[in-house]
Formats: sequence, C-alpha cells, structure tokens
Amino acid sequence: MLLPGTMKSRSTYGALWMVFALAGNPGPAASQPTPVPPGVVELPPPRTSGRLSVEEALQQRRSIRQYAEKPLGLEQAGQLLWAAQGITRPEDGGRTAPSGGQLYPLTVYLAATRVLDLAPGVYRYEPSGHRLVPVMRNAVEELAQAGPNGAFLRKAAAVLVLVGDAQRAEARYGPGYRSYMDLEAGHASQNVYLQAVALGLGTVAANFFDATQVRRALRLPKGLEPLSIMPVGIPAAAGSGAAPD
Repeated sequence: MLLPGTMKSRSTYGALWMVFALAGNPGPAASQPTPVPPGVVELPPPRTSGRLSVEEALQQRRSIRQYAEKPLGLEQAGQLLWAAQGITRPEDGGRTAPSGGQLYPLTVYLAATRVLDLAPGVYRYEPSGHRLVPVMRNAVEELAQAGPNGAFLRKAAAVLVLVGDAQRAEARYGPGYRSYMDLEAGHASQNVYLQAVALGLGTVAANFFDATQVRRALRLPKGLEPLSIMPVGIPAAAGSGAAPD
C-alpha cells in the first residue's frame, strides 16, 4: 500500500516491476536520448549550499539510534544519497566521496519505508542520473534480522546500504581489495552523517551484521559485498531513550 498522497503521477507498483523486463534488452543507439524506464524515480536536484557550515556539522554530528515514526521527504532522501555517492564532476564522473584510482566500486541501496512520493521498497541509486531504480519489495524486516541493531532499522524512515563490487576492486587491487572498499565506505558514511546533521536528521553506522543474510535480503548478485548499513530518520524527542555518541 502506498503512503497517502504518494507517487502522484509516478508509475504504479505494476509498472515498477516492468524495469526488470527492460533490464535484459539492448539500449537505444548512442545518438538517441535515453528514455527513462517505467518505475525509475527522478530525484530532485541536489543542493550544493546550505545554512550549516562544515565545522558546525562536525560539531553536531552524533550517532542517533532512535527515530520518530515520521516520513522523510523525497528531496531529503535524494540529498543523502547524493552525499554518499553523488556526481560532483560530470566531466570525469568524480563523486562526493574519494575513491582509489577513481574506481568507485560502491553502490548505494535505499530501503524506503516512509519516504514521501516513494512507494515502500528497495531502490538502487544511480549517481549518473541522480535517480532511483526499483529493485524489489521492502526488505527492512529482513535487514533488521541480520544483526543486533534491528530495532533501529525498523523505526527508521529509510535505510541506506553501502555495497561494494568485490570483483572490480580485486581486479584492480588484488588480495588487499577489501581495505580499499572499507575505507571508501567509511568516506561515504561520514558524508551521510554530516548531510543528515545539515538536514536535521539522524543516522548511525549499524555495521555489526551477518553479511550473508544482508546479501540474501537484498538479493545481491555474486561478488557484491555489503559494507555499511545506515538507518536514517527524524531523531526521536529527548528523553525517548536515544543515546547519541
């Protein structure tokens, strides 16, 4: 069921799943404009300036584990995704987080429970188009069962999952590839932390989880490794049991 007032003129659930049928078809000729597949969600353009300085965001950054059961706006969700892996240099594909050798092996998945104008489900963020591609039904409950931090995930309006392409990373860096991916996920997660502060939101890196179960929950293809899980939401009122650090 969609949230009241959501999706507006966007595709319905039936159209969302049409993207899978399109996935195996060859694309249009390079000279033609690329059409938007049914179900793809175009995100509002990211903001590149705000009222909070970097120094203020660093001072206010906390790990927030308790969230009010209120929705995020689509613009807020898009801004968080952009902070994690958005394009900042269109000429060469440079992103908000640094990557060794500009490999960019990370992909961000958004498990949306309460995001306005977005049907509950799991989406893959495409940095090049700043848009979301629907992947599957909502999997927050399955993610919540993958570790001891499930209560945080269930209360959050959305959950970001940072995933690394192990095959690409290993081909470039050999046996030590995992350290490069972990470092890059750390860069991206700190970006999300600071962006959340600037938006008046809260998040935490809930990284104690069973990777096999997370792969199963998101139906990740072979070679993709979950690196970080970050629930996001409006912080609960003071005295609600939140213990920021």
